[in-house]
Amino acid sequence: MGMHPIQVLAVTGGKGGVGKTSISVNLSLAMAQAGKRVVLMDADLGLANVDILMGVKADKTIAEVMAGVCDLRDVMIETQGIKIIPASSGVQTLVNMGANQHAGIIHAFSDLSDELDVLVIDTAAGISDSVVSFVRAAQEVLVVVCDEPSSMTDAYALVKLLNRDCQLRDFRILANMTRSPQEGRNLFNRFAAVTSKFLDVNLRYAGDIPFDETVRKAVQRQKPVLLSYPGGRAADGYRRLASEVLGWPVRTEATGQLEFFVERLVQGMA
Repeated sequence: MGMHPIQVLAVTGGKGGVGKTSISVNLSLAMAQAGKRVVLMDADLGLANVDILMGVKADKTIAEVMAGVCDLRDVMIETQGIKIIPASSGVQTLVNMGANQHAGIIHAFSDLSDELDVLVIDTAAGISDSVVSFVRAAQEVLVVVCDEPSSMTDAYALVKLLNRDCQLRDFRILANMTRSPQEGRNLFNRFAAVTSKFLDVNLRYAGDIPFDETVRKAVQRQKPVLLSYPGGRAADGYRRLASEVLGWPVRTEATGQLEFFVERLVQGMA
């Protein structure tokens, strides 16, 4: 078995409407275009929308995996060079899953470890147990913020919770829907100033995705902006972000917490 490192990235933000799913989808596509084998997991277990944004129909979802009807490979949809693991919409049992069930999903990914280079997790909005479970099991946490007060306060609440309850210290911050690169940098500086005053965390700026009308048009067409408007400002931003993410060092040691592909990390230490 090859022991190539797998990058695991959770895209989160606390607040809904900041563009998390668009970022997860287009970043996944951009990394696939750069030659990586990418799996995108829709971890919004109650209100799935990755499949909608990609314009594909999910016959089976993670609900069937949890019910023991099939395994993860059976639900994966291969499209546009990436593999999607779709979630369900309106399935209350998934929304109310406990820690053991979240752990079961995380462990199930071990069977896929030789089939991918990057796992992107599109989390739900808010700070539910499922968001916390999947974020703490990732190697990198990408927190999406935009220039509105509720986005900043919700992102701060999320970072505070993950720091206090899960001892997470490292966060990457992405500014979305910016009018200029400087606006993105200013947004990060404001967020970092407040956060460093009250929390002992390490924030790093991951860049920005510019505001672009083509994003809304792409959503209406159910086709990612990277594919439908590849020459647009947003598409350029996603390619820059993919290049940035692929340059991050991939952790190869276990932390002692529940993690995706932890068996490989433990074997790597042996």
